Amino acid sequence: MLQRLQRIFADVSKSWRCRLVAFGGQADHVHLPVGAHPSMNLARFVGNLKAVSSGSIRQEYAKHLRRFCWKTGFWNNACGVVGAGGHAGIEQLSGVHPGSGDPTVTGWGSAS
Repeated sequence: MLQRLQRIFADVSKSWRCRLVAFGGQADHVHLPVGAHPSMNLARFVGNLKAVSSGSIRQEYAKHLRRFCWKTGFWNNACGVVGAGGHAGIEQLSGVHPGSGDPTVTGWGSAS
């Protein structure tokens, strides 16, 4: 499922003329470093990422998800955005992990 999410996020990013730089996360959330123009509407972009991925994943993995997701939404309304201004590498960004006692982010890998 994570591989499918990565492909969906990469495709949606491309349609917004952005680039998914890496993909990673944990059991209850994902991390999506994205290269984007500073004037891009981030709220609409994140909303589109959530809408497209939710619909696809719920359709493709319906049987598996029935045990875990009984609500109509797949993602919650939360979203965290960190701006790096093009000067931080993935190593620096992976340390930005609020709320976690462990600054390491699992599953970082190239999104290409």
